[in-house]
Amino acid sequence: MTFVAYDWPNNVCGPATWISRLLPDLHRFGITPRCLVMCWEQTGPLLAALQNSGVECESILCEGSTESRIDWIINQLADHPAHVFVPNLVVPALHAAAIVRQSGISTVGVLHSDDSFYRAVCDVFATGRKSDALTDLVCVSRQIEEQTTRMNVVNTAIHRIPYGVPIPKSVVRNSKGGLRIAYVGRLAEEQKRISEVTRALCRASIEIPGTMATIFGDGPDRHNVERILSENKPSSNVKLAGRVDNVEIQDKLLDFDVIVLLSDYEGLPIAILEAMACGVVPVCLQMNSGIPELVEHNVNGLVVSNRKDSFVDAIRKLHDDRLLLKRLSIAARARIENENSVAINTQRWSDMLKRITDGKTTTKSLKRPLQYNLPAVHPSLAAEDYRAAERHFLLRLYSCSRRLTGKLKKKIIRLTNERQGQ
Repeated sequence: MTFVAYDWPNNVCGPATWISRLLPDLHRFGITPRCLVMCWEQTGPLLAALQNSGVECESILCEGSTESRIDWIINQLADHPAHVFVPNLVVPALHAAAIVRQSGISTVGVLHSDDSFYRAVCDVFATGRKSDALTDLVCVSRQIEEQTTRMNVVNTAIHRIPYGVPIPKSVVRNSKGGLRIAYVGRLAEEQKRISEVTRALCRASIEIPGTMATIFGDGPDRHNVERILSENKPSSNVKLAGRVDNVEIQDKLLDFDVIVLLSDYEGLPIAILEAMACGVVPVCLQMNSGIPELVEHNVNGLVVSNRKDSFVDAIRKLHDDRLLLKRLSIAARARIENENSVAINTQRWSDMLKRITDGKTTTKSLKRPLQYNLPAVHPSLAAEDYRAAERHFLLRLYSCSRRLTGKLKKKIIRLTNERQGQ
């Protein structure tokens, strides 16, 4: 299997965490993974983690056009043939998959979230031109699967495989003292609403004595978090801990009672999975994807209706009722053990990969075409789809010349017929 992934400095996003665990574990099932890593600016922690785990990798900086990146991917696959190609969420790799599929190689995209980017992936690579269709799509949540199934998907098989996370061997918590809350994720306004989350944590820590909160993560709007924390000092008991490596985050989470996620939307949030595996109780905003199938209100966590009164009331409830906190903690850990461990996730991927290859041992040789017949740039994918302007110009010139030649031929034939008639 050849997988494609993005990486960058301080990359701690959920899909990267998942890849760093899945690929090394596939060896146990007789699958040899290889990863093509496309790096923004420079290499990051994903490439290092995969290499340290013994996964064969090749990397390239994200420079040049979409076409040049497709060239690199096709050359890599030509030199190192694969039975399965997983372009994942990488746009140039998704375009390359159309060429790869012609060689009899299964191509598998992954839908990690419920947003415009992934809906565009479906529009182009599942319901668009038949020649661009992936052979398979993996959805990480039930909502994404149902949403994708409702689309006019004809040439692509749809699968649901939730993420998997490690299960700590033991969970021992200090039942005394205040309530300890964690936020783990990108510090971004889009989707994560990090300013509102920070204000909510500050309010809870002020209104509920003994409540402490720590924000783990980094991102483009870190300055907003720092500003809000500065404005609330010394009244609040909230601190910013910054980025934590993927391999360390569960050790940190073992010291907390509650994890919060108040995003606008998610896929299947890995931070919540990791925390629940540690027995940390999730308090999440009600949303369409991921949370409804993961967090059952008052059974293994709490679901709130807003980032203000509803959230603070939930935190107060857990602070005041330690028996409830313990019951939710036990149920949260059991939920992940039974449905979302790394072992279960890898088994599901192994089963799917072996099923779609169906004993296939050889594929046709892979060759780069003289020119790419790419679909039009989708607006929601444009940020990662840099077409070669000069190549477009040459293609337009070639197309224009063909049209002019055709018109000229028709005119010559018409004139010839007229002269013969005379």
